[in-house]
Order: sequence, then C-alpha cells, then structure tokens
Amino acid sequence: MNLIFVSPNFPLNYYNFCRELKNDGVNVLGIGDCPYDQLDPKCRESLTEYYKVNSLEDYDQVYRAVAFFAFKYGRIDWIESNNEYWLERDARLRTDFHVTSGFQSSDMKKIKYKSEMKAYYRKAKIPTARYHLTTDLSSAKKFIKKVGYPVVVKPDNGVGASDTHRIENEAELEAFYANKPEVPYIMEEFVRGVVCSYDAIIDSQGNPIFESGNVSPMSIMDIVNNNDNSFFYIVKDLAPDVREAGRKCVDVFGVRSRFIHLEFFRLQEDQKPLGKKGDILGLEVNMRPSGGVTPDMHNFANSTNVYKIWADMIAFDSSKLEESSDRYFCGFGSRRLGRDFVRSHEEIMEQYRDAICMEGPVPEALSSAMGNYMYLAKFKEEEALYSFIQDLFA
Repeated sequence: MNLIFVSPNFPLNYYNFCRELKNDGVNVLGIGDCPYDQLDPKCRESLTEYYKVNSLEDYDQVYRAVAFFAFKYGRIDWIESNNEYWLERDARLRTDFHVTSGFQSSDMKKIKYKSEMKAYYRKAKIPTARYHLTTDLSSAKKFIKKVGYPVVVKPDNGVGASDTHRIENEAELEAFYANKPEVPYIMEEFVRGVVCSYDAIIDSQGNPIFESGNVSPMSIMDIVNNNDNSFFYIVKDLAPDVREAGRKCVDVFGVRSRFIHLEFFRLQEDQKPLGKKGDILGLEVNMRPSGGVTPDMHNFANSTNVYKIWADMIAFDSSKLEESSDRYFCGFGSRRLGRDFVRSHEEIMEQYRDAICMEGPVPEALSSAMGNYMYLAKFKEEEALYSFIQDLFA
C-alpha cells in the first residue's frame, strides 16, 4: 500500500502517524516544504521517501511530487495530511489522481462551509444556531431583529476561530460591515453554551473503532481575540448524548476511514428556541483530528495509542489495540508570555510532577488559539484538574 502524507513534519507530533503506518507495512511517502536534513530524525525514519517542494501552497509543485511518487512506486492508495489547512488540497489531489479512499473535491462544501453543514445537522435531527449569510447591512439588521444581540460572525469557510467576532450592538455591526473582507461570512445567534466534542476514528463502514471527546470551558474566540491563556481537557468518559450526536453526524455526513473532531454546544441555560439547559447543539464538523498535541492528550486520557489505531484503520480497517479501562481527565493549560504568574514554571513542575505528561512551547502557527507555553496533565478526578488550572493561571 502506498500512502502519501502531506506535511509529515508539522505539527511536530504528526510523524507518529507515519511511524505507525510504517510499522504496519505501509509505504509512507512524505511531501513537505522543510529541507530533508532539517526534518526531525524520527520523522525521517518514519518515511520511505520524502519529496521537498518550495511551497505547499503551490499546487503544481505538490501535483508533480505526487506524480513522481506514482511513477516510482505505482498506484497511490491514500493521500492524507490530517490537517484542516490542507483538507481541500488533499481532496483535490485525490480527485486528480483518482484516489478514492477519502473525501473528493465535490465533498468539500458540506465539510468546509459552516452554512452548508446546517442541512446535514437537520438530517441528523440535531438543532443548530439560527444563521444568516452576511450579504448586506440591511438584511443583517433584519436577522438581528429576529434573534437579538449579541451575534457571532466568522468566515463561512474558516479554520478554528480565525477572524471570529462577537457583535454586541449596532455600532459594532456597522463597523464590521465597513471593514468586512470580500469573502463569505456567516452570522449566527449567540449560543450560551460550552463547547464539547466527539473525537473518533471511523472505519470504512462508518463504524467507530475509537471514541473520546473534549470540553472547552474557555471560548476559543475569546482566547484569540483577547490573547488569553488557553484551557481545554479530554473527558475521562464520553457523555452518552455527545456519543449519540457524534454517531448521527458520522452517518449523515458519510464519514468513512477518517479521524474526526466534531464540535457541539452544551447549553448552559434554557435558550428559546434552541433548547433547554444541558441540551446538545451542532456547532461544526472537522474531518481531521483535533490539532496540535490533542492526539497525545487522547493517549494520556485513554491509556492508548491513537496514532496506531488510525494507522491500523488505514492498513487493516480495524485495530487489535484493546480498549483500556484506565482512564483520566487530561488537561491542556497554556500560558501567555509576558504575564505575571504567581507560580513559576519550576514551582508548577515541582508541585505537579506526578501529573504532568508533557510541557513545552507551543508552535507559533498554533499559538493564537493555544497560548505560548503548554502543560499537559492528567488526573483521575475533574476537581483535581481544575485545581491545577487555577494554580497554573493564577
């Protein structure tokens, strides 16, 4: 089996996907813009061959790299990056090279455009926030008259919380329209809820072979816009209603052979006409793993190896890795540089040395949403996790 992995060196931990594929006997072919001799040795060792392009943004260069591998090794069976930024590029390459083991260009609307996702949530009978595509100021005012302030505006096709804003009043609304870039934006009523997720590895029949999820008590929009510290955590046990909503979405979106991260709101209060406190609402689908070090967090929380489970899914359409009953809450807490914290790094490490699984700087490309210096720590009890976060951010 020949698999092309796009950008195997970023994020740094993604070489683990390649390593486990190679361990399963897959021919792993890397394409990236990093010089070969600057790749982490563990990344180099995980690849059969690496093709450097000057820019991954240049489709012609990447196309030629795929063509070279196809000429040298034969039919390409998979093209993957597991990265939101390259989803459309991956799909175009699959379409152009007739690689059918993944989403094609024709699938992109339903999984990349937030407005298009709404129809699939309706099919799954999962409510969502009411929305409006921001065509002009007059129609936006009519929409807000129906749903009230505040509203949230963001690119209809965007990554994470990029350029996402909460609009509180008419002055802010007019300022947004005066400076709105020439790309489609979606406006939604503000949901008073906490973001939670369904993270799963799905086989070729649409069945989950791994399931987990996270909770984000802090709004990513606020973290980005306020340059705030960052905190979220993997739950010890996935809530039954999140599991049910996630599986419904897998079905209606036609997910096959993928590692996914589906986001939902859990209402913190009754909010007409959306639902009652505690209800689940659809937020957005991400047809790739949750980014950065989150795969490692799934490993720490579930005492498992999601890199291997994913590779086994690719190679064998199943995994023999047994599910562990040894589970934890695994938290991600990341500080912003330049702030005065009560406890120094050394004090945090000393106090929580038995709980901390990983620590280090966040790559600059991810720091806007994930802070500058992160700590991963796992605890049996949720209260202990929150105590850690309070000490970290004090």
